[in-house]
Amino acid sequence: MIQAIVFLPLIAFLIAGIGNRAIGATAAKSVTTGALFVSAALSWVTFLGLIGGAPAQDVVVAEWFASGDLAVNWTLKVDILTGVMLVVITSVSALVHLYSWGYMAEDPDQPRFFAYLSLFTFAMLMLVTADNLVQMFFGWEGVGLASYLLIGFWYKKPSAWSAAIKAFVVNRVGDFGFMLGLFALIMLFGTVDIDTILGNVDGMKGATFQFLGMEVDAVTTIALLLFVGAMGKSAQVPLHTWLPDAMEGPTPVSALIHAATMVTAGVFLVCRMSPLFEASVTASTVVTYVGALTAIFAATVATTQHDIKRVIAYSTCSQLGFMFFAAGVGAYGAAMFHLFTHAFFKALLFLGAGSVIHAMHHEQDMRFYGGLRKAIPLTFWAMMIGTVAITGLNYTSGYFSKDAIMFAAWERGTEPARVAFWAGLFAATLTSFYSWRLIFKTFFGTPRWAGSEHVQHAVHDDHAHDGTAHADHSHHGDQADGTAGYHPHESPLVMLVPLIVLSAGALFAGAAFNGLFVGGDTAFWSGTLVHDGAFYDALHHVPGLVHWAPFIVMAIGFLIALRQYVLKPGASEGFKAQFHLLHRFLSRKWYFDELYNAIFVKPALWLGRFFWKRGDQGTIDRFGPDGLAAAVLAGTAVSRRFQSGLVYSYALVMLVGVAAFATWFMVR
Repeated sequence: MIQAIVFLPLIAFLIAGIGNRAIGATAAKSVTTGALFVSAALSWVTFLGLIGGAPAQDVVVAEWFASGDLAVNWTLKVDILTGVMLVVITSVSALVHLYSWGYMAEDPDQPRFFAYLSLFTFAMLMLVTADNLVQMFFGWEGVGLASYLLIGFWYKKPSAWSAAIKAFVVNRVGDFGFMLGLFALIMLFGTVDIDTILGNVDGMKGATFQFLGMEVDAVTTIALLLFVGAMGKSAQVPLHTWLPDAMEGPTPVSALIHAATMVTAGVFLVCRMSPLFEASVTASTVVTYVGALTAIFAATVATTQHDIKRVIAYSTCSQLGFMFFAAGVGAYGAAMFHLFTHAFFKALLFLGAGSVIHAMHHEQDMRFYGGLRKAIPLTFWAMMIGTVAITGLNYTSGYFSKDAIMFAAWERGTEPARVAFWAGLFAATLTSFYSWRLIFKTFFGTPRWAGSEHVQHAVHDDHAHDGTAHADHSHHGDQADGTAGYHPHESPLVMLVPLIVLSAGALFAGAAFNGLFVGGDTAFWSGTLVHDGAFYDALHHVPGLVHWAPFIVMAIGFLIALRQYVLKPGASEGFKAQFHLLHRFLSRKWYFDELYNAIFVKPALWLGRFFWKRGDQGTIDRFGPDGLAAAVLAGTAVSRRFQSGLVYSYALVMLVGVAAFATWFMVR
């Protein structure tokens, strides 16, 4: 069964990718979507079977390679940690495939798009089913390639291919750390098999080796190097800059990347290697602080963004910070639980945003929305469900998983854990604020469509193609909003069905699986990650104020957003004017892009130009092929002077030559 789950998306990719326009869009969409729904169904069967007591297993697909004592097989690992990731990846991917039938209906390159989606899913499945780190690295690089292809899908759009290159380059930094960690593991343990490595971690405590000219603790160094890889894939500060720009890809791509595939890879890696991180207090501390910083950073930036997709993208970055500081304080089950619930409500928010963009003729700026709740009611309620889930309203999915993280940080009691707790509360306040800000600016208030060029183009196109529209428009020419003739429309059923399914997950997945993921019984995780049952039992007995703190900050964020954008709509402009420096700092994303541009991009471009102009052209070409060619040309120019075609000239040259020879002979 596991072979079918993993390889059906690959087969679909090959059929749609190779067949492309030869088989047509309908066939390509049918093959890829059908394969993903079958894979999702089998994943749920596998997951529920593992919950019911089915044994974990390793399925050898093929022998891969052997080098000396190192032998690596292509093996699919099936345990409960893999099972969780299987249902997340395949379920969201199947719904994204279905949603894309409507969202990409007018795109001429649909076969290529659906082929890339299936390739992305296959690469992620290879990553989470790997029983060794080399195979995991294969999937790791596969999702990097697929993300590059999907983010830059509209490759004729400069911002799209620029964002794709940025994602690819930034992830190479993280991947380099992963590679160094992998090499160090081979050196220290002599194997890349995950179970063997984790089973021998305790015996390696205190071991040291030389790294960058220093004697360092081996386990700590390896854990930190692997975490650098996780930071790149999961967009943690300072390797986060690619994530917001990834919004240049089609909206279904954003949902797949942010909810189920690429960004969750780093969290999965840390949880899979949890015994290694638990063996190093330093590494766990670094993970905690980086996660807490990212949660705050991304949340603050999200409060100032106007692009609806970028708000949700920074939200993803912030929520990933929650997952990492949960892992840092040792609550790996809570980290995976939040990954699981987050997949449902984040996919719901992204696909809901896509439905809004579809209704507003591809307008993504929330400043040109307003009053949409009556025009697209199903999308409105889906976005409302996603919002109450991500803000952690009681008994929604986000409530169970986020509160478990907060309580775990408090209960751990260490200094890094307490810092993470307070940082998490602040980030949760901002999460509630920017999430409700998105809802209020999009669905409430008066329509602000008149300022949108996209909407105006849609109105113009309608009038240009419908002769009766001119007459209709003439009767409404005095409307204040200037958008007579354009009416936002609800998305087609093929886009709404995924929203309905994901809404159910956003509401009920947390309650359904809470006792398993973060319960006191260790049987669920079955040793696949570090899970202290007594520690999770203690989470039910945190102090009353700690217990209510997440709800209080959620309510504060909601009330602030309500005042700023509903009760006193102009209040936000007054805040910007009063705190313009703070607003500029946050809206410019803490100036990370400008800083990186000054430190890395400009020097790299200068160095490249220097080697090109002074090195390549000025030295190699000048004294190499171009220099030789110039010397030959100069020589031929001189030789040409002696080829006059006159007999007496040749006779003179011969006479001079004889005289020179005779003179030389006599001197000798």
